[in-house]
Amino acid sequence: MTPVFAGIIGITAMFLFIAFGMPIGFAMGLVGVIGFGLLISFHAAIIKVGVIAFDLATNYAIGTVPLFLFMAHVLFASGIGQDLFDFAARMLGHRRGGLAMATVGASAGFASVNASSLATTATMGLVALPEMRRHNYSLSLASGAVAAGGTIGSLIPPSGMFIIYGILTETSIGAMFAAGIIPGVLLAMFYMAVIAILCQMNPAAGPAGPRYGWGDRWQGFRKTGDVIALFVFVMGGILWGWFTPTEAGAMGAFGALVISGIRGKLSLTALRTAVYDTLRTTGMIFGILFGALVFNAFITVTTIPLNLIGWVSAIDLPPLAVLLIILMLYLLLGMILDASAMMTLTVPLFFPLVTGLGYDAVLFGVLVVRMTEIALITPPVGMNVYVLSGVARDIPLTTIFRGTGPFVLADILHVALLLTFPILVLWLPSL
Repeated sequence: MTPVFAGIIGITAMFLFIAFGMPIGFAMGLVGVIGFGLLISFHAAIIKVGVIAFDLATNYAIGTVPLFLFMAHVLFASGIGQDLFDFAARMLGHRRGGLAMATVGASAGFASVNASSLATTATMGLVALPEMRRHNYSLSLASGAVAAGGTIGSLIPPSGMFIIYGILTETSIGAMFAAGIIPGVLLAMFYMAVIAILCQMNPAAGPAGPRYGWGDRWQGFRKTGDVIALFVFVMGGILWGWFTPTEAGAMGAFGALVISGIRGKLSLTALRTAVYDTLRTTGMIFGILFGALVFNAFITVTTIPLNLIGWVSAIDLPPLAVLLIILMLYLLLGMILDASAMMTLTVPLFFPLVTGLGYDAVLFGVLVVRMTEIALITPPVGMNVYVLSGVARDIPLTTIFRGTGPFVLADILHVALLLTFPILVLWLPSL
């Protein structure tokens, strides 16, 4: 059996394991160990597993995961999601579609202290959706804005997807965090433009609300100023070299404890819940990463990445054409896989190919994260849509998916903009 054929069988088996309900990390690890053992030796496979486990456990950068997750869970307990939406609603609610725009803005703000797109969607579904329904917003527009707004969490640091990509490819996590800021702000603006266009076409879809005075707006800002200051301090510290991403996570976690304590939300029950949720999510992420790294070792010995590079070189396609094909594959895979599965399964295959064609690792990382997050709002496996459906059980899935359609078009335009002007991604990391 040739290594390439063994790799194809292994990849097929892994997809079947996942389809039948096996956890992603376990499926990748199992295929990786068996495949590596058959191609090299099982003694070497056991040694490789031990080396990977040790390297992962002692990886300094991996400390960003539990620290930023703990920061997010503590701030979530302090009610920051409601405060951010209230502030955004006071600023934008008087416009047509203003509450939907406020949802997008609040999602971007909440993403700055939360590493999960799903958590952002769930929070905004509980906070913003009832308010939009009270103002007679179209259900498709309201639910679409909430589900799409959650995907901004992939770009606004600290992004869990950026951390996973950085560990898988040994790319600087600090550079990835910096690279996501401008695209994240632009994506929020794209979504707000979509809402404005939809409400221009159908004013009844998003009626204007009452106008708040500047005194009320300032009061809303005061409720969120502490968290905004924490985000600026943490991200500014990374950009200006004051501390590493791991140290930034520690500073952010400490700041979250201080903020929650000042707000009077730091109860023993809330702290216990934050610690439990952090450990549970961290364990899940570590399991996926461990399985992905074992699978990477197997894929490397199959020589599939080298053969892909050779095949692309032989057909003499322009590098941009190759990259577009890969991004289209992500769009198709998003219809059957969730975001974390796509990243851990495909990055080991595509990363050597894309960087071999001369593309920057940071740029490719942002594009990959963007494409995997589009999968969160496309059928049939749009995880953000299912999370929102769990929060608002009376809204049909078809209505939510219909509402996310215009935002998917905005996503595609956003990716095209980043491809056309890579400086939007690479400028901040270059500093």
